[in-house]
Amino acid sequence: MSLAAYCVMCCRRLGTSTPPPKNNTYWKDIRITYQARKELHKAVRKVLAISARILQGPFADTFATFDVEDHECAVWLLLKKSQSDDRAARLQAVREMVAAHPWHGNETVRAHGPAFPTWKEGSKNYQFRTIAQACDLRTLTGLARSKESDPRFFLPPPPLPPLKEDSSIEEELRHLLASLPQTELDECIQYFTSLALSESSQSLAAQKGGLWSFGGNGLPYAESFGEVPSATVEMFFLEALVKHSEIPTHCDKIEANGGLQLLQRLYQLYKDSPKVQRGIMRVVGNMALNEHLHSTIVRSGWVSILAAAVKSPDIMEASHAARALANLDRETVAEKYQDGVYVLHPQHRTSQPIKADVLFIHGLMGAAFKTWRQQDSDQVLTEKVSEDETRYTTCWPKTWLASDCPALRIISVEYDTSLSEWRARCPSERKSIAFRSNELLRKLRAAGVGDRPVIWVSHSMGGLLVKKMLLEASQRPEMSSVINNTRGILFYSVPHHGSHLAEYSVSVRYLLFPSLEVKELSKDSPALKTLQDDFVKFAKDRNLQVLSFVETLPTSIGSMIRLHVVPVESADLGIGDLIPVDVNHLNICKPKKKDAFLYQRTLQFIRETLAKDLEN
Repeated sequence: MSLAAYCVMCCRRLGTSTPPPKNNTYWKDIRITYQARKELHKAVRKVLAISARILQGPFADTFATFDVEDHECAVWLLLKKSQSDDRAARLQAVREMVAAHPWHGNETVRAHGPAFPTWKEGSKNYQFRTIAQACDLRTLTGLARSKESDPRFFLPPPPLPPLKEDSSIEEELRHLLASLPQTELDECIQYFTSLALSESSQSLAAQKGGLWSFGGNGLPYAESFGEVPSATVEMFFLEALVKHSEIPTHCDKIEANGGLQLLQRLYQLYKDSPKVQRGIMRVVGNMALNEHLHSTIVRSGWVSILAAAVKSPDIMEASHAARALANLDRETVAEKYQDGVYVLHPQHRTSQPIKADVLFIHGLMGAAFKTWRQQDSDQVLTEKVSEDETRYTTCWPKTWLASDCPALRIISVEYDTSLSEWRARCPSERKSIAFRSNELLRKLRAAGVGDRPVIWVSHSMGGLLVKKMLLEASQRPEMSSVINNTRGILFYSVPHHGSHLAEYSVSVRYLLFPSLEVKELSKDSPALKTLQDDFVKFAKDRNLQVLSFVETLPTSIGSMIRLHVVPVESADLGIGDLIPVDVNHLNICKPKKKDAFLYQRTLQFIRETLAKDLEN
């Protein structure tokens, strides 16, 4: 009935309703029971009554005694308003839909406009279903990005097509990846693609031979008899698809070959594997950068999945979902968030004006979320620890800083690093500070960095990236806004003059073949000295505010050695304050609690540096 009413109303408004047939048909000519005619007449009266109220058109006196529930009229008014040509009206409609969700008795809800009755308990599921079925793409995305939206606004994803006979998800992933262009690719994409296809071939051969084995080339991923196979091969595929989905034409291929449905099937299968689900959301978030794919993404049911994920207490799951939804929301978001750029605050639509940006750039072996957690137990500097998801704790920029400074947009950046070339997953030239800084600068500018005042917060090698990005931006006219709006920089143990880490590359097993990142931290690196000299001159000329912290305690590297990764003299930029803190290299950016000196001094620097901008 709701859809029928909506169609009738649209037809009346547009004047496109079907004309009556030339030959009149009377009730007596139709074999229909009296009760059925009575119910049909009642339904027609209800449609006309609602239509007349909403469209403010004439309503026949013969139907004037019909009593229509206020809440039914209100929901159609909101739906009509959500499709208005006026953007402000559309945004208001979404806010009113969300605000009306308590449905307590006959109270009214006033959301910056006319009062609408709350929807009664007995009819609230009907109202949800009505909106879910009748709202358009913009409204659905807006509801998904509204913090207090009810999950019943979202229909379950449509049924997935059955797998082909004698096929498996792994085989379907293989076919999807093989269908994508394989020539003229970036070396990194070629690497991930060939690795996934190679591992899949050996995995499938092992399965057909009666074993669950996911580890070709001698990798230790074999599973014992009777166990459910691990997600190793699926992760290889997802890493390859993430890289392919950064290319718009490849996104078209993924969509055309049923990739959205296949990824949804994989998402459901690995509901207990956060790592797999995050990889899937990365692909969907990349595809959402292409506006012509938005309707397909919505129709495939991804918005309802993302709407649930963005409310997750897990910071990583919520942030990946928030990125994908922000890329879908062209109504309120002008920026585009590419892979590795995550907004920690605000992750929902908000009426709070955003007046400045604070960017967090992690260092060697860090990550967008775990680097900025609260201090936990003593860590060992190994890549095994960096992958241990059970040790992630609260992300203080998202919780403490967002609460203390709600007018900030807080962004955290992620990029791949490794200590050893044993673990390198892309050609080494892509690992250089120069290459990374150019790539990150491009992504951050697409995210609107430079459109408002900026403070950069960095840890370890991340500080070198910040310095390089700002120097590069100063030489490019199209990046002038980034320079003009940079207000200050906060360094946590940044090796401006090099690190002892590279010196132990021979004696520590993780560094037998040191990665390019480690080599660039050498104290005798000419590039590091040039970067330092150029940046100090730049910072002085721009009168940038600078605050530096440095560790005073040694850090464990593997099980063989402890050292000061960044000594005090190396962390001294030469300008701004330098504050030693009695923690190791990993904990220098992880305050123990909110009232700890490390956090409070950081907060003070941000507030003082942005004081004039936050007052406006």
